[in-house]
Amino acid sequence: MISRRMFLGGAAAVAAALPVGIAVTSWTGDAKAAAPAGLTLSAVNRTGAHADSDLTMYIVGTDPAGHQAFVRADGSLQAVTAALNGANGFADLSIPFGARITLPKMSGRIYFAAGAKLPFKVVNGSALQFPAGLVSSDPSFGVPHDWIEFTFNDAGMFCNTTMVDMFSLPLAIQLTGKAAQTTGTLGPGGRAAILKTLSADPVFGKLVVDNGQRVIAPGHGIEAGLFPADFFDAFIDQVWTKYAATDLVVKTDTNTFTGRVSGDVLRFDKGVAPITRPSTKDVLFCDGALAAPNDGVTGPVAAIVAAGLNRGTLVATGSHRFVEAIAERHRPQMNSAEMRKRLAERHPWFADLMSPPRDDEDRIARFMGATTVGDGIPLQVAEITGEPGDVFLMHPHALHGLSSNVLNTPRLALTQTICPKAWFGA
Repeated sequence: MISRRMFLGGAAAVAAALPVGIAVTSWTGDAKAAAPAGLTLSAVNRTGAHADSDLTMYIVGTDPAGHQAFVRADGSLQAVTAALNGANGFADLSIPFGARITLPKMSGRIYFAAGAKLPFKVVNGSALQFPAGLVSSDPSFGVPHDWIEFTFNDAGMFCNTTMVDMFSLPLAIQLTGKAAQTTGTLGPGGRAAILKTLSADPVFGKLVVDNGQRVIAPGHGIEAGLFPADFFDAFIDQVWTKYAATDLVVKTDTNTFTGRVSGDVLRFDKGVAPITRPSTKDVLFCDGALAAPNDGVTGPVAAIVAAGLNRGTLVATGSHRFVEAIAERHRPQMNSAEMRKRLAERHPWFADLMSPPRDDEDRIARFMGATTVGDGIPLQVAEITGEPGDVFLMHPHALHGLSSNVLNTPRLALTQTICPKAWFGA
């Protein structure tokens, strides 16, 4: 599977710092120089909610020989053995928060936990069982924690703040070398805003668990029965229908591939393995029908297709998809008034949106705070804001309106309609 890792800073430094969480630190060296034997790592507590004494750090993974190991507080790398399991059956691999560590070359994770220690366990003599905080029956479930994934080898430091399985403690990384690079930062109140917004959503709210302290990824939510297994299915059907009649062009770092759907199979040229119609779970995990091997051909294409389906970029979403279907039969004569009429006839959501408000109706909650799915298309009113000079591209028939100008200076906007030549037989 294609790694989601991000290479930050060549062989530069390593640092992790938390916006509302924790942090790691660095080595100051030339970004083009060979990686040193060890990398200075330090953590900074910016939670605003936990004292350093409430936090613990864990560095676990595999050594260069492929053996599972962990890093002690003195920076030494030790292989795991069953003798590490205590009387309670779990191994205490914690490092006091705030300790400066010289990170050895290895590949693994750096965990941070708040309020209690994380339970690790050595199984089968030399295999380390990691915490599974997204599983309600796991002993780590009630402990707020998160982790950074990394590989530190002769080529440099490869790392990311992950969050692909769950979100609990926000983590940021700063790498300091020839240049300073940072990723993963959140603004003040960012964590609370994420949890609150997701909790209020009727579908995604079920993914907020552990008394509102953790969000599990939708793919794992399917496994736990908390997220609809058919969430993307209608959209995938639309994509498969669209690209049965239109070429899908995928550009990777090394090549450009052209595909077309035949039956339930998306077939690309240049040696890409056929992609059968994926499930929602396949899309979320980039697996199954969208499995992405590190082969430089099928892998990159499958990963891009999965990302496109996940992010909704293969087919436009929202009201303009209804508009597009209606306009196909009436171009170029359809005017705005006629379009609004036909939209109201097509789905009650549009009829209600364009009707006068009722006295007891919370229109902001209904149309902006909630998503309505019509014909498999998510519908929601979004407010577009911008700075002077910003440009927005939208379908000319997409529903839109003006907001009041609360400033004492006039606002000016320039609009330009762009149409495909095919509309006019050109």
